Amino acid sequence: MPRSIQQPARLVPIAFLIVIAVGTGLLMLPFARAGGGGAPFITALFTATSAICVTGLIVQDTATYWSTFGHSVILLLIQIGGFGIMSGATLLSILVTRRLGLSTRLGAQAETRGLALGDVVVVLRLVVVVALVVQSALAVTLALRLHYGHGESWGDATWNGVFHAVSSFNNAGFSTYSEGMVRFALDPFVLLPIMLGVVLGGIGMPVLHDLRQGMRQPARWSLHTKITLLGTALLLMTGLLATLIYEWSNPATLGGFEPGARVMHAGFHSVMMRSGGFSAVDVGQMRDETLGVTYGLMLIGGGSAGTAGGIKVGTFVIMLLIILAEIRGEPDSVAFGRRVSTEVQRQAVTVVLLAVGMVGLGSLLLMSLTGLQLRDALFETISAFATVGLSTGVTAQLPPSGQALIVALMFVGRVGTITVATALALRGRRNPYRYPEERPIVG
Repeated sequence: MPRSIQQPARLVPIAFLIVIAVGTGLLMLPFARAGGGGAPFITALFTATSAICVTGLIVQDTATYWSTFGHSVILLLIQIGGFGIMSGATLLSILVTRRLGLSTRLGAQAETRGLALGDVVVVLRLVVVVALVVQSALAVTLALRLHYGHGESWGDATWNGVFHAVSSFNNAGFSTYSEGMVRFALDPFVLLPIMLGVVLGGIGMPVLHDLRQGMRQPARWSLHTKITLLGTALLLMTGLLATLIYEWSNPATLGGFEPGARVMHAGFHSVMMRSGGFSAVDVGQMRDETLGVTYGLMLIGGGSAGTAGGIKVGTFVIMLLIILAEIRGEPDSVAFGRRVSTEVQRQAVTVVLLAVGMVGLGSLLLMSLTGLQLRDALFETISAFATVGLSTGVTAQLPPSGQALIVALMFVGRVGTITVATALALRGRRNPYRYPEERPIVG
């Protein structure tokens, strides 16, 4: 058996690389570009990577630069990327559970209500059904609104509705409108469905599975579902309040809207900074305090085995539990009557530190290659690594070296956290001996 098959964690990045290569080739074809002549390699590579990694960062205006064929390729890449992320991460979590010891597997089976040990075909079918049902409902809703509310022809309304339904559910942030969601800044019937699609796609398949099994029985939800839902609610509220507080009187962002519209836009930004990537106001005009909050929420991202990026809500909550237990002097990190295993705590710490290291290194390299200020370089780096897609407006101005760096960050950020966490879990082993213990000074 090939070594890559024996180590399935490697299949995810290999599959993504293959699809990126194919997508780059398709986007370089002359008829993929609206003006003809074919797109340059770096532009095609950047766009294909951004689409398959469901990021949304662009170096050329999606609406005007690409032809209908180019838009179709981007849409297909988004769909493949979103499906691959959800199914790949879910199946890797199954693999991790099956590689655990017997006693741990039994505990995991009881905790996950059968998902972790479920049949692979069942999991894949669930991913496909959820994706198609949610995206179809969103597409119909958006198409009706675009036709009756904004005067688009049925053909344009249907295409734009489908494109934004797929893009929102997969947390991709691509739009067929040059100004993005700015033209719908006062239309909640467009913004709210897109927000719903981003949340449902980014919350993660294990959570959706639990909700489907027992919506009215929260006591039976797994610990993962409980901490993901709680963490998501708290983070969304944090983003909403922070945006309202700092942008309420900013005339370049929320200050020009009525109070009700300001609240809607603050909620929209709170959802999008978690990995959605759409923007209804100019992010580059936001105050530094708002961008500071956005940095943190972008890096955290959404739920595991979902289409959102970042270190994941579950990882962030586990880190909080570790800190809380240490402050209280308790030996265990506990939530909802369940103890978080030591292995999971170590995996969370490793993922967070690797992510912070990548963001720090990426920001330094980006400043060196482009001359950007720390404010913009840090925002761009986190947005790429966490596959968010928001930008302060500097992406299109990056030189080829800066674009190549962003491509690498998008790829590593999209597949790296999945494969690193899985590799850590699969490589866990117990030595037949332990060294003498000593306590170095901390702090």
